[in-house]
Amino acid sequence: MDDIFQNIGNKLTLSQRIERTLENAIREKKLTVGSKLPTEREMCESFGVSRTALREALRRLSARGLVTIQKGSGMYVSEINIEDAMDTLNLYYDLKFDKNLLSQIIEVRYIFEPEIAKLAAINRTKKDLDILSRNLVEFEKCNPDNTQLEADLDNNFHLAITKATLNPIVQITMEPIFSLLPRMRNYIYGNIEGEKPHTIKFHKDLLEAVRKQDGERAYSIMKEHLERTREIYSKHMKPEFS
Repeated sequence: MDDIFQNIGNKLTLSQRIERTLENAIREKKLTVGSKLPTEREMCESFGVSRTALREALRRLSARGLVTIQKGSGMYVSEINIEDAMDTLNLYYDLKFDKNLLSQIIEVRYIFEPEIAKLAAINRTKKDLDILSRNLVEFEKCNPDNTQLEADLDNNFHLAITKATLNPIVQITMEPIFSLLPRMRNYIYGNIEGEKPHTIKFHKDLLEAVRKQDGERAYSIMKEHLERTREIYSKHMKPEFS
């Protein structure tokens, strides 16, 4: 690891330079997941920096989830999982959430979800079918006055379709978007009268297409479903958000 821990020099923002050096080493797998970093004293000597600059860099790396500091044991390269990636996207969407983001999300769903439904139909497992079937039963039984539960069940159905693709990149991309769906419904007038039966029918037809592993049928149903969703938001958006 001698090529990593070299003298950084006496330039400004030393802590940022240390952070970047260690991050690049992790990205390039020179420092692998679970590997233990040298001690603070050793790194200070190798980088030719003060302990203050080093600790600031390590603090930022730890906050970003790249390094884990275990008291009494040392510092280790963290394992980044799907949840970590999605947490970052969730934070971004929360901070950027407004009518413009809402419109962009609807557009992204219309572009991606039909293909996702197609892939889910091809790759789904029996467990996926069980999850989708249970969700549909709960959605049909849900009291229409319980708008939050209805929104959650609708969200979970689309999330289950995404997971059925068996592609973790699809899940990382779409799950943070789906987490916003209940919140997005606050931008329209609650439950739209007569809309639940349409949603149930779309979900039933999607489930049947996925069950039969009919990718083309799943694609076309999801596209029609999202076309209606886009129309609902366009028609029923509250004036202060339109």
